[in-house]
Amino acid sequence: MASCSTKSRLSDTTGTARPGKIQLSDEEWQAKLTRQEYIVCRKHGTETAWSGELLENKAKGIYSCTCCGTALFNSSFKFDSGSGWPSFFDVLKDKDVSELPAVDFKTDTSHGMVRTEVLCGKCDAHLGHVFDDGPQPTGLRYCINGVCLKFKPDAKGGDKKKTDL
Repeated sequence: MASCSTKSRLSDTTGTARPGKIQLSDEEWQAKLTRQEYIVCRKHGTETAWSGELLENKAKGIYSCTCCGTALFNSSFKFDSGSGWPSFFDVLKDKDVSELPAVDFKTDTSHGMVRTEVLCGKCDAHLGHVFDDGPQPTGLRYCINGVCLKFKPDAKGGDKKKTDL
């Protein structure tokens, strides 16, 4: 099983200005999301390992933020890390500023560990953490809570019954 207790080499980017930032009140997020989505995405919770419906998804398509719909990961970046959560070795670019990744990084010192938290770059939803023990070409492992993601299959195919937004 992959390690989950070290900070990645990525720098904190939470102060980076981004156009199109989405800001809703806590009450608005609660009304928009399911209880589990709210706890994990807005309150920095974690879903139980091996429980997410997207963990075993192998269809081609795009993984987007549950909260705001921002495209975050391409299915071609996904790999089986053995961690119990969907894992990716790269992230898509910000749709408005191509020099930025679609996510932000923040140092997380909770639970007696130092890790790099991954947040949606558009709405600040907690997605999971990133580690330096992933495959090449990046060497990164984005360990992401499945409840934080929606999957949209490529127009060419995919299991639409299980993966439509």
